Amino acid sequence: MSDFQFPLRVEKLRERLVQDNLDAIFISNAENRRYISGFESSAGYLILTRNDAVLCTDFRYTEQASQQAPGWRVDRIGGKPDWLADLVNELKIKVLGFEADDMTVDTLDRFRKSLKNNNANPTLRPTSSICLELRSYKDDVELALLQHAIDIGDQAFEETAAQLRVGMSEKEAAWIFEQAVRERGAESISFPTIVAVGPNAARPHHSTGDTKIVEGQTIIFDCGAKYKGYCSDLTRTVVLGKASDKIKRIYDIVLTAQLAAIEMVKSGMTGEECDAIARKIIAEAGYEEHFGHSLGHGLGLDVHENPGVGPNSKGKLQNGMPFTIEPGIYIPGWGGVRIEDVVILKNSKAQILSHAAKINP
Repeated sequence: MSDFQFPLRVEKLRERLVQDNLDAIFISNAENRRYISGFESSAGYLILTRNDAVLCTDFRYTEQASQQAPGWRVDRIGGKPDWLADLVNELKIKVLGFEADDMTVDTLDRFRKSLKNNNANPTLRPTSSICLELRSYKDDVELALLQHAIDIGDQAFEETAAQLRVGMSEKEAAWIFEQAVRERGAESISFPTIVAVGPNAARPHHSTGDTKIVEGQTIIFDCGAKYKGYCSDLTRTVVLGKASDKIKRIYDIVLTAQLAAIEMVKSGMTGEECDAIARKIIAEAGYEEHFGHSLGHGLGLDVHENPGVGPNSKGKLQNGMPFTIEPGIYIPGWGGVRIEDVVILKNSKAQILSHAAKINP
Protein backbone atom coordinates (compact mmCIF):
# COMPACT_ATOMS: atom_id res chain seq x y z
CA MET A 1 0.00 0.00 0.00
CA SER A 2 2.83 2.40 0.81
CA ASP A 3 3.99 2.28 -2.84
CA PHE A 4 1.04 4.44 -3.91
CA GLN A 5 1.37 8.22 -4.05
CA PHE A 6 -1.95 8.48 -2.20
CA PRO A 7 -2.29 5.20 -0.24
CA LEU A 8 -5.09 6.44 2.01
CA ARG A 9 -7.23 7.49 -0.97
CA VAL A 10 -6.78 4.07 -2.60
CA GLU A 11 -7.62 2.38 0.70
CA LYS A 12 -10.81 4.43 1.14
CA LEU A 13 -11.92 3.70 -2.41
CA ARG A 14 -11.33 -0.01 -1.81
CA GLU A 15 -13.48 0.23 1.31
CA ARG A 16 -16.25 1.59 -0.92
CA LEU A 17 -15.87 -1.43 -3.24
CA VAL A 18 -16.61 -3.72 -0.30
CA GLN A 19 -19.43 -1.50 0.95
CA ASP A 20 -21.08 -1.31 -2.50
CA ASN A 21 -20.51 -4.98 -3.40
CA LEU A 22 -18.25 -4.22 -6.36
CA ASP A 23 -15.32 -6.37 -7.51
CA ALA A 24 -13.77 -3.33 -9.24
CA ILE A 25 -14.41 0.26 -10.19
CA PHE A 26 -13.68 1.73 -13.61
CA ILE A 27 -12.58 5.38 -13.22
CA SER A 28 -12.98 7.51 -16.35
CA ASN A 29 -13.23 11.05 -14.92
CA ALA A 30 -9.94 12.98 -15.31
CA GLU A 31 -10.05 14.71 -11.90
CA ASN A 32 -10.96 11.46 -10.11
CA ARG A 33 -8.14 9.67 -11.93
CA ARG A 34 -5.69 12.34 -10.77
CA TYR A 35 -7.08 12.32 -7.22
CA ILE A 36 -6.74 8.55 -6.76
CA SER A 37 -3.52 7.84 -8.67
CA GLY A 38 -1.64 11.14 -9.11
CA PHE A 39 -1.68 10.74 -12.91
CA GLU A 40 -2.46 14.01 -14.75
CA SER A 41 -3.44 13.73 -18.41
CA SER A 42 -6.18 14.10 -20.97
CA ALA A 43 -6.51 10.36 -21.54
CA GLY A 44 -6.60 7.23 -19.41
CA TYR A 45 -8.61 4.99 -17.14
CA LEU A 46 -8.14 3.36 -13.77
CA ILE A 47 -9.30 -0.14 -12.86
CA LEU A 48 -9.14 -0.70 -9.12
CA THR A 49 -10.01 -4.05 -7.56
CA ARG A 50 -9.66 -5.08 -3.94
CA ASN A 51 -6.14 -6.34 -4.74
CA ASP A 52 -5.07 -4.86 -8.07
CA ALA A 53 -4.51 -1.33 -9.37
CA VAL A 54 -4.18 -0.86 -13.13
CA LEU A 55 -3.73 2.45 -14.98
CA CYS A 56 -4.56 2.22 -18.68
CA THR A 57 -3.38 4.91 -21.10
CA ASP A 58 -2.03 5.29 -24.63
CA PHE A 59 1.58 5.49 -25.80
CA ARG A 60 1.73 9.29 -25.31
CA TYR A 61 1.46 8.96 -21.54
CA THR A 62 2.84 5.58 -20.43
CA GLU A 63 6.20 6.96 -19.29
CA GLN A 64 4.53 9.87 -17.50
CA ALA A 65 2.06 7.50 -15.84
CA SER A 66 4.88 5.33 -14.50
CA GLN A 67 6.49 8.40 -12.92
CA GLN A 68 3.35 10.07 -11.54
CA ALA A 69 1.47 6.97 -10.34
CA PRO A 70 3.85 4.70 -8.38
CA GLY A 71 2.24 1.48 -7.21
CA TRP A 72 -0.04 1.28 -10.26
CA ARG A 73 0.54 -1.22 -13.04
CA VAL A 74 0.60 0.79 -16.28
CA ASP A 75 -0.98 -0.88 -19.33
CA ARG A 76 -0.58 0.66 -22.77
CA ILE A 77 -3.88 0.66 -24.66
CA GLY A 78 -4.92 1.59 -28.20
CA GLY A 79 -8.09 3.01 -29.68
CA LYS A 80 -10.10 -0.23 -29.61
CA PRO A 81 -11.89 -0.95 -26.33
CA ASP A 82 -10.99 -4.67 -26.24
CA TRP A 83 -8.38 -4.11 -23.52
CA LEU A 84 -11.17 -3.82 -20.95
CA ALA A 85 -12.41 -7.33 -21.71
CA ASP A 86 -8.86 -8.67 -21.33
CA LEU A 87 -8.55 -7.04 -17.90
CA VAL A 88 -11.98 -8.19 -16.75
CA ASN A 89 -11.08 -11.79 -17.61
CA GLU A 90 -7.54 -11.58 -16.19
CA LEU A 91 -8.66 -10.06 -12.88
CA LYS A 92 -11.81 -12.22 -12.70
CA ILE A 93 -14.11 -9.21 -12.32
CA LYS A 94 -17.76 -10.22 -11.95
CA VAL A 95 -19.25 -6.86 -10.91
CA LEU A 96 -17.69 -3.74 -12.44
CA GLY A 97 -18.78 -0.30 -11.27
CA PHE A 98 -18.47 2.58 -13.75
CA GLU A 99 -18.86 6.34 -13.33
CA ALA A 100 -22.38 6.93 -14.61
CA ASP A 101 -22.11 10.69 -14.16
CA ASP A 102 -19.03 10.82 -16.40
CA MET A 103 -19.22 8.12 -19.08
CA THR A 104 -21.24 8.91 -22.18
CA VAL A 105 -23.90 6.54 -23.46
CA ASP A 106 -21.88 6.03 -26.66
CA THR A 107 -18.67 5.13 -24.80
CA LEU A 108 -20.52 2.74 -22.50
CA ASP A 109 -22.17 1.12 -25.51
CA ARG A 110 -18.80 0.55 -27.20
CA PHE A 111 -17.38 -1.08 -24.05
CA ARG A 112 -20.51 -3.24 -23.67
CA LYS A 113 -20.23 -4.56 -27.25
CA SER A 114 -16.51 -5.21 -26.85
CA LEU A 115 -17.01 -7.11 -23.59
CA LYS A 116 -19.66 -9.32 -25.20
CA ASN A 117 -17.56 -9.97 -28.32
CA ASN A 118 -14.59 -10.99 -26.17
CA ASN A 119 -16.47 -13.38 -23.87
CA ALA A 120 -16.28 -11.09 -20.86
CA ASN A 121 -19.60 -10.90 -19.05
CA PRO A 122 -19.33 -8.75 -15.95
CA THR A 123 -22.35 -7.04 -14.46
CA LEU A 124 -21.84 -3.35 -15.29
CA ARG A 125 -23.14 -1.36 -12.35
CA PRO A 126 -23.59 2.43 -12.60
CA THR A 127 -22.12 4.33 -9.66
CA SER A 128 -22.54 8.00 -8.84
CA SER A 129 -20.34 10.37 -6.83
CA ILE A 130 -18.20 7.73 -5.05
CA CYS A 131 -14.97 9.64 -5.72
CA LEU A 132 -16.70 13.02 -5.30
CA GLU A 133 -17.76 12.00 -1.80
CA LEU A 134 -14.18 11.04 -0.95
CA ARG A 135 -12.91 14.30 -2.50
CA SER A 136 -15.18 16.48 -0.34
CA TYR A 137 -12.76 15.89 2.57
CA LYS A 138 -9.37 17.51 1.99
CA ASP A 139 -6.17 16.09 3.49
CA ASP A 140 -3.24 18.29 4.55
CA VAL A 141 -1.54 18.04 1.15
CA GLU A 142 -4.70 19.21 -0.62
CA LEU A 143 -5.37 21.97 1.87
CA ALA A 144 -1.90 23.43 1.36
CA LEU A 145 -2.42 23.47 -2.43
CA LEU A 146 -5.92 24.92 -2.09
CA GLN A 147 -4.73 27.63 0.29
CA HIS A 148 -1.93 28.55 -2.12
CA ALA A 149 -4.44 28.85 -4.98
CA ILE A 150 -6.67 31.03 -2.76
CA ASP A 151 -3.73 33.25 -1.77
CA ILE A 152 -2.76 33.76 -5.43
CA GLY A 153 -6.35 34.63 -6.36
CA ASP A 154 -6.74 37.00 -3.39
CA GLN A 155 -3.53 38.89 -4.17
CA ALA A 156 -4.31 39.06 -7.90
CA PHE A 157 -7.79 40.44 -7.16
CA GLU A 158 -6.44 43.15 -4.84
CA GLU A 159 -3.87 44.14 -7.45
CA THR A 160 -6.62 44.28 -10.09
CA ALA A 161 -9.04 46.25 -7.89
CA ALA A 162 -6.37 48.91 -7.37
CA GLN A 163 -6.12 49.36 -11.15
CA LEU A 164 -9.84 49.62 -11.99
CA ARG A 165 -10.69 52.88 -13.73
CA VAL A 166 -13.84 54.51 -15.08
CA GLY A 167 -14.05 53.74 -18.82
CA MET A 168 -12.13 50.44 -18.52
CA SER A 169 -14.04 47.52 -20.09
CA GLU A 170 -15.03 44.36 -18.24
CA LYS A 171 -12.67 42.37 -20.51
CA GLU A 172 -9.74 44.67 -19.74
CA ALA A 173 -10.32 44.26 -16.00
CA ALA A 174 -10.52 40.47 -16.36
CA TRP A 175 -7.25 40.44 -18.32
CA ILE A 176 -5.42 42.37 -15.59
CA PHE A 177 -6.54 39.67 -13.13
CA GLU A 178 -5.51 36.80 -15.40
CA GLN A 179 -2.02 38.28 -15.93
CA ALA A 180 -1.61 38.81 -12.18
CA VAL A 181 -2.59 35.18 -11.50
CA ARG A 182 -0.02 33.87 -14.00
CA GLU A 183 2.70 36.13 -12.66
CA ARG A 184 2.17 34.65 -9.19
CA GLY A 185 2.79 31.11 -10.39
CA ALA A 186 -0.71 29.79 -11.06
CA GLU A 187 -1.13 27.46 -14.04
CA SER A 188 -4.30 29.28 -15.11
CA ILE A 189 -7.47 30.95 -13.91
CA SER A 190 -9.84 28.38 -12.40
CA PHE A 191 -12.84 29.50 -14.50
CA PRO A 192 -13.58 32.36 -16.94
CA THR A 193 -13.37 35.55 -14.87
CA ILE A 194 -16.70 37.29 -14.39
CA VAL A 195 -16.59 41.09 -14.36
CA ALA A 196 -20.15 42.44 -14.36
CA VAL A 197 -20.69 46.21 -14.44
CA GLY A 198 -23.92 48.02 -13.51
CA PRO A 199 -27.05 46.28 -14.87
CA ASN A 200 -24.86 43.34 -15.99
CA ALA A 201 -24.28 42.60 -12.27
CA ALA A 202 -27.95 41.54 -12.06
CA ARG A 203 -26.93 38.33 -13.88
CA PRO A 204 -24.98 36.01 -11.52
CA HIS A 205 -23.10 34.34 -14.41
CA HIS A 206 -22.75 37.30 -16.76
CA SER A 207 -20.40 36.77 -19.72
CA THR A 208 -17.63 39.35 -19.38
CA GLY A 209 -17.75 41.73 -22.34
CA ASP A 210 -17.10 45.23 -23.62
CA THR A 211 -19.29 47.14 -21.13
CA LYS A 212 -17.34 50.04 -19.63
CA ILE A 213 -16.99 50.74 -15.93
CA VAL A 214 -19.20 53.65 -14.86
CA GLU A 215 -18.78 55.67 -11.70
CA GLY A 216 -21.28 54.88 -8.94
CA GLN A 217 -22.39 51.47 -10.27
CA THR A 218 -21.82 48.05 -8.70
CA ILE A 219 -19.07 45.91 -10.20
CA ILE A 220 -19.22 42.21 -9.35
CA PHE A 221 -15.81 40.54 -9.72
CA ASP A 222 -15.95 36.71 -9.54
CA CYS A 223 -12.53 35.16 -10.06
CA GLY A 224 -10.20 32.31 -9.22
CA ALA A 225 -6.74 30.84 -9.69
CA LYS A 226 -5.71 27.24 -10.35
CA TYR A 227 -2.54 25.98 -8.68
CA LYS A 228 -1.31 22.40 -9.19
CA GLY A 229 -4.87 21.40 -10.08
CA TYR A 230 -6.62 23.10 -7.15
CA CYS A 231 -9.13 25.88 -7.77
CA SER A 232 -9.84 29.02 -5.78
CA ASP A 233 -13.06 31.04 -6.01
CA LEU A 234 -13.58 34.60 -4.79
CA THR A 235 -16.26 37.24 -5.35
CA ARG A 236 -16.09 40.87 -4.34
CA THR A 237 -18.42 43.77 -5.20
CA VAL A 238 -16.83 47.18 -5.64
CA VAL A 239 -17.94 50.67 -6.67
CA LEU A 240 -15.77 53.37 -8.20
CA GLY A 241 -16.67 56.80 -6.91
CA LYS A 242 -19.60 57.51 -4.58
CA ALA A 243 -22.01 54.67 -3.87
CA SER A 244 -25.72 55.39 -3.55
CA ASP A 245 -27.62 54.72 -0.34
CA LYS A 246 -29.35 51.81 -2.11
CA ILE A 247 -26.02 50.18 -2.97
CA LYS A 248 -24.80 50.63 0.62
CA ARG A 249 -28.02 49.17 2.03
CA ILE A 250 -27.99 46.11 -0.25
CA TYR A 251 -24.27 45.56 0.32
CA ASP A 252 -24.85 45.60 4.09
CA ILE A 253 -27.68 43.05 3.78
CA VAL A 254 -25.53 40.68 1.72
CA LEU A 255 -22.51 41.10 4.03
CA THR A 256 -24.67 40.51 7.12
CA ALA A 257 -26.11 37.34 5.54
CA GLN A 258 -22.64 36.09 4.62
CA LEU A 259 -21.07 36.77 8.02
CA ALA A 260 -24.05 35.17 9.81
CA ALA A 261 -23.70 31.96 7.76
CA ILE A 262 -19.94 31.87 8.41
CA GLU A 263 -20.48 32.43 12.13
CA MET A 264 -23.34 29.96 12.59
CA VAL A 265 -22.44 27.05 10.31
CA LYS A 266 -21.15 23.99 12.16
CA SER A 267 -20.22 20.41 11.37
CA GLY A 268 -23.19 18.05 11.19
CA MET A 269 -25.41 20.78 9.74
CA THR A 270 -26.81 20.05 6.26
CA GLY A 271 -25.98 22.28 3.32
CA GLU A 272 -29.67 23.20 3.29
CA GLU A 273 -29.53 24.41 6.91
CA CYS A 274 -26.44 26.53 6.21
CA ASP A 275 -28.10 28.04 3.13
CA ALA A 276 -31.20 28.89 5.18
CA ILE A 277 -29.19 31.07 7.60
CA ALA A 278 -28.24 33.57 4.89
CA ARG A 279 -31.46 33.19 2.91
CA LYS A 280 -33.59 34.11 5.95
CA ILE A 281 -31.71 37.40 6.44
CA ILE A 282 -32.09 38.33 2.76
CA ALA A 283 -35.77 37.34 2.78
CA GLU A 284 -36.52 39.37 5.92
CA ALA A 285 -34.92 42.40 4.25
CA GLY A 286 -37.42 42.02 1.40
CA TYR A 287 -35.12 40.57 -1.26
CA GLU A 288 -36.04 36.87 -1.18
CA GLU A 289 -36.94 36.84 -4.90
CA HIS A 290 -33.59 38.40 -5.76
CA PHE A 291 -31.37 35.62 -4.36
CA GLY A 292 -31.92 32.74 -6.78
CA HIS A 293 -28.79 30.60 -6.51
CA SER A 294 -27.34 28.33 -3.84
CA LEU A 295 -25.35 29.82 -0.97
CA GLY A 296 -22.22 27.90 -1.91
CA HIS A 297 -20.40 24.79 -3.09
CA GLY A 298 -17.37 22.66 -2.37
CA LEU A 299 -14.21 23.16 -4.39
CA GLY A 300 -10.90 21.45 -5.03
CA LEU A 301 -9.75 19.84 -8.28
CA ASP A 302 -13.02 21.19 -9.72
CA VAL A 303 -14.26 24.68 -8.97
CA HIS A 304 -17.69 23.19 -8.17
CA GLU A 305 -17.74 19.90 -6.27
CA ASN A 306 -19.14 18.38 -3.09
CA PRO A 307 -20.45 19.39 -0.61
CA GLY A 308 -23.51 21.21 -1.87
CA VAL A 309 -24.66 24.25 0.11
CA GLY A 310 -28.11 25.10 -1.22
CA PRO A 311 -31.88 24.91 -0.62
CA ASN A 312 -31.95 21.20 -1.56
CA SER A 313 -28.57 20.09 -0.20
CA LYS A 314 -29.38 17.22 2.18
CA GLY A 315 -25.76 16.11 2.67
CA LYS A 316 -24.03 16.99 5.93
CA LEU A 317 -21.18 19.47 6.20
CA GLN A 318 -18.32 17.91 8.15
CA ASN A 319 -14.89 18.82 9.51
CA GLY A 320 -12.29 18.82 6.74
CA MET A 321 -14.67 20.03 4.03
CA PRO A 322 -13.92 23.37 2.32
CA PHE A 323 -16.77 25.22 0.62
CA THR A 324 -17.81 28.71 -0.46
CA ILE A 325 -20.33 31.01 1.21
CA GLU A 326 -21.56 33.50 -1.40
CA PRO A 327 -24.97 35.14 -0.91
CA GLY A 328 -26.12 37.74 -3.42
CA ILE A 329 -28.91 40.12 -4.33
CA TYR A 330 -29.62 40.78 -8.02
CA ILE A 331 -32.05 43.42 -9.30
CA PRO A 332 -32.77 43.40 -13.07
CA GLY A 333 -31.99 46.71 -14.75
CA TRP A 334 -30.08 47.98 -11.74
CA GLY A 335 -27.23 45.68 -10.74
CA GLY A 336 -26.26 43.31 -7.98
CA VAL A 337 -24.08 42.50 -5.00
CA ARG A 338 -22.35 39.17 -4.23
CA ILE A 339 -19.67 38.49 -1.62
CA GLU A 340 -17.88 35.13 -1.57
CA ASP A 341 -15.25 33.54 0.65
CA VAL A 342 -13.94 29.99 0.97
CA VAL A 343 -14.23 28.46 4.43
CA ILE A 344 -13.33 25.08 5.90
CA LEU A 345 -14.93 23.37 8.86
CA LYS A 346 -12.41 22.72 11.64
CA ASN A 347 -13.35 21.73 15.18
CA SER A 348 -16.98 22.12 14.08
CA LYS A 349 -16.62 25.83 13.16
CA ALA A 350 -15.92 27.67 9.89
CA GLN A 351 -12.38 28.91 9.41
CA ILE A 352 -12.09 31.53 6.63
CA LEU A 353 -9.45 30.74 3.99
CA SER A 354 -10.02 33.83 1.78
CA HIS A 355 -8.26 37.00 2.86
CA ALA A 356 -8.87 39.52 0.06
CA ALA A 357 -10.12 42.83 1.44
CA LYS A 358 -13.84 43.44 1.36
CA ILE A 359 -14.06 46.96 -0.05
CA ASN A 360 -17.31 48.21 1.48
CA PRO A 361 -18.80 50.90 -0.79
